[in-house]
Amino acid sequence: MEKAYFVDTLFDLINESNALEAELQDISANREGLTVIMKDGTAFAVTVKETNPTFP
Repeated sequence: MEKAYFVDTLFDLINESNALEAELQDISANREGLTVIMKDGTAFAVTVKETNPTFP
């Protein structure tokens, strides 16, 4: 899976989430991840970085 596809899918999930619907003001995507702004003014940066998984 490519990083851009993952970020786009994550954007869609957060943007369409009923759990955040009343509190979400804005969400934007960029190359590094997402910026999520809530109606109370708090903001979150969700950074997406591809890594090599280590499985037990």
